[in-house]
Amino acid sequence: MKAALPSMEFYQDNANLKWIILTVSVVISIASIYFTDILVNQLKEREKNQVKLFARALEYTINDTQNDILFITEEIINKNNSIPTILVDSHNSVVTYTNIEIDTAWSKARKEETLQAELTEMQSTFQPIEILLKDPKTQEVYGKQYVYYKNSFLLTQLTAYPYIQIFVLAIFGFISYLAFNYSRTAEQNRVWVGLAKETAHQLGTPLSSLMAWIEVLRDDPDIRNKGIVEELDKDISKLQVVTERFSSIGSTPTLKSENIYQLVNRVVGYLQPRVSSKINIEVYTLSESIQALVHPPLFEWVLENLCKNAVDAMGNSGTIAFKILRGNDNKVLIDISDTGKGMSKTMMTNVFKPGFTTKKRGWGLGLTLAKRIIELYHEGRIFVKSSEENSGTTFRIEVKSA
Repeated sequence: MKAALPSMEFYQDNANLKWIILTVSVVISIASIYFTDILVNQLKEREKNQVKLFARALEYTINDTQNDILFITEEIINKNNSIPTILVDSHNSVVTYTNIEIDTAWSKARKEETLQAELTEMQSTFQPIEILLKDPKTQEVYGKQYVYYKNSFLLTQLTAYPYIQIFVLAIFGFISYLAFNYSRTAEQNRVWVGLAKETAHQLGTPLSSLMAWIEVLRDDPDIRNKGIVEELDKDISKLQVVTERFSSIGSTPTLKSENIYQLVNRVVGYLQPRVSSKINIEVYTLSESIQALVHPPLFEWVLENLCKNAVDAMGNSGTIAFKILRGNDNKVLIDISDTGKGMSKTMMTNVFKPGFTTKKRGWGLGLTLAKRIIELYHEGRIFVKSSEENSGTTFRIEVKSA
């Protein structure tokens, strides 16, 4: 028993999955930034209070000359081993500093330069904490000093953490997106190949039978000269081409130099009698000798698909125009225009996606398959060049020149 092939809803649902993953990632990132910001603000306030305590301890030790200040020195001042601070006088000259990396082997000029750079950074970060210098006997204020500080290294790391986390999430999301697209493409490839091979296999048996019946009809004198056998031969030949097309899916076709003008006219010659007489198909070119590297059965399939879509868009009357041009960079350009109902911007965006169709019946695979044939097998491009609602649509195909 054969496994069921995934439906078009499967691909549409999986296409929505990447937006769900993106939304979840954004929510996680925002939540991380929000809660980390709360934590950072709390730690900032805590460090600010620690520096205030440090400044008060300095003020006490500077002004108190009678009491034992060993406890204050050991338990408060020397315990500050993480928050960088600089004590300056009223003339902005450095009195002392803590938790700033300065090598004792440095020259005096380099030390001063480093301290000045640190001081400038601190001055732009937080307001200084003021220390009043008082006379021990009269308690009269005779001067001021200032304690400048900045975030500890731990707090700086914590501040940067959510952005690092976002970066990691972005990398993870990007890798997940690539993996998802790869698996989705691989699954689509299996669907295409399986469907195509099975179709070619199913066509083989009735096609052989029809060919045998045509030989029987050829021997019937009542039918031989009525043109029936000739028309059946044409349809049999077309079925053989269709079978070859399906058989080519999943394998690497051999491209060969082909006269594009003649190839397009073959397609038009086959389609024109099979569409409404009110639909006119025209072919324009500045040169009837333009050559391109194509696989004729598959390339004709693309042109037929575009023509059939144009016929559906126009209804019972209108014009389909093929324009064959030489492009830049060794390209051949084929524009297929119709006078149909056109497409909206949303339709133009989704027209090549599997399962997208405006018909009541249909799988929405025609243009998806056309895109696959042109881009994967011919290494070219196919896209909607222009479209205007109620005015018509132009598709463009780009392939390599021979």
